[in-house]
Amino acid sequence: MKKVSRRNFLKVSGAMAAAGALAACGGSGASSPAASGAASTSTAASAAAAGEDKFASLGDFTMTVGHAQPEGNPRFVSMEQFAADVAEATNGHVKIEVYGNGQLGTEKEMLEQVVAGTVQGMRGGQFDFSPRLLMFTLPFLTNTRAQVTALLQSDLAQKVCAEAEGETGTVIINLCDAGGYRQFSNSKHPIKAPADLKGLKMRTNGMKTIDMTFQAMGATTTTIPYSDLYMGLKTGVADGQENPWVNVEGMKFYEVQKYFTEVNYQFHPDPFYVNAAWWNSLPEEYRDIITECATKMGEYNDELIDKNSSAAKQTIVDSGCEVYEPSADELKAFQTAVQSVYDQCVTEGICTADEIKEMQDIVAKA
Repeated sequence: MKKVSRRNFLKVSGAMAAAGALAACGGSGASSPAASGAASTSTAASAAAAGEDKFASLGDFTMTVGHAQPEGNPRFVSMEQFAADVAEATNGHVKIEVYGNGQLGTEKEMLEQVVAGTVQGMRGGQFDFSPRLLMFTLPFLTNTRAQVTALLQSDLAQKVCAEAEGETGTVIINLCDAGGYRQFSNSKHPIKAPADLKGLKMRTNGMKTIDMTFQAMGATTTTIPYSDLYMGLKTGVADGQENPWVNVEGMKFYEVQKYFTEVNYQFHPDPFYVNAAWWNSLPEEYRDIITECATKMGEYNDELIDKNSSAAKQTIVDSGCEVYEPSADELKAFQTAVQSVYDQCVTEGICTADEIKEMQDIVAKA
């Protein structure tokens, strides 16, 4: 099997898929997990069945992976599919144990565990140890799925992901979308213009670009872990928050928020961090298979987000919440209000002015 460099995982080509990666990892991501697993005629799985002694000689490995999303969320579903695909492709010699819904702690705590090596992996938009990934969260950087994909599969993204191993002792084996475009909500009044955020206390996860964005529009911010956010909103610790429709629906934030604005201001990368020492201890064949299956997992995750976002939004509307959709001119006012965030990111070393231009060029060509 051709080795797929972990530093180049984002450039897994269609030709590779045609050569067997697609079949090896559950077939088309558009199918359901059950159907995908049942229909798979994986080249790797066939090789495993035919060469069971070879896989047995490589040893058995267990990979414990955590994430914060609940059952039904695209991250949860795609991670379950990933675990099934790896088990099939390795003939059961690599077992992925997935703990969702924050069972292993907050996203920051889980990443700390990966860095320490007490768990092998985690997925989530946690960038405390790899702050350069924040460059992809600049407000209003993209408008479409094609633009998001182009950014996450770019040479720039590969470079930033490769920096993580030296800085944190983790390998990022996939980079997909954490949930789709993110929206504003609050319990006080509709947000139709930047001025409507003045005086509101908005929850963030501690991500600098979210703090900068809200503060540029006059809001104050407070950090609340994702698993505690429902109660934080219910008890008034925060007036509002920002999240994609699929997260709002899955965590039922619409029960404790009244006013939503479909502003599509930001998307978050969803890095799949793996402890580098554990990763490098794996036989090359297993690293190849896991990388291929992680690539398919990311594609499936993004398809699920696109498929489920409209339905999640409708659930929120049906619950009685008000969803405001700004006009093009109103959106431009939001975009203008947060331009200072770009300068702040350069000043704080998150990215350079040249990298901002590189991202804008990638988006323009997508």
